[in-house]
Amino acid sequence: MYTLITVLLFITCILLILIVLVQNSKGGGLASNFQASNQIMGVRKTADFLEKATWVLAGALLILSIVGTAFIPRDNQAGAQSAIKDKIENAVDPNQVPSFPAADAPVAAPATTTAAPDSTK
Repeated sequence: MYTLITVLLFITCILLILIVLVQNSKGGGLASNFQASNQIMGVRKTADFLEKATWVLAGALLILSIVGTAFIPRDNQAGAQSAIKDKIENAVDPNQVPSFPAADAPVAAPATTTAAPDSTK
């Protein structure tokens, strides 16, 4: 069901984008292409249709978005939530001051290896 609502949301978004792009804020757009006087849909009726279609698609987008939240798949396992809590609790604090060894403590010298003298000479 969630997939169906998501697909409907995408279709609604694409149609809404196309309807808005067809419109012209100065009264042109798709309505300007219908200049003939003997047409079924006049200039004003085309503008009314585009405005109504915009409002209907915007309302459908709103309703599908709200309904879609009810169908979001959720895991009923408590393990997923506790795993996130464990990661948060075990996270390294970036503001924590690192601890260095004390200045009077002896520092171990790095181990060096000495090569045996070459006896082939």
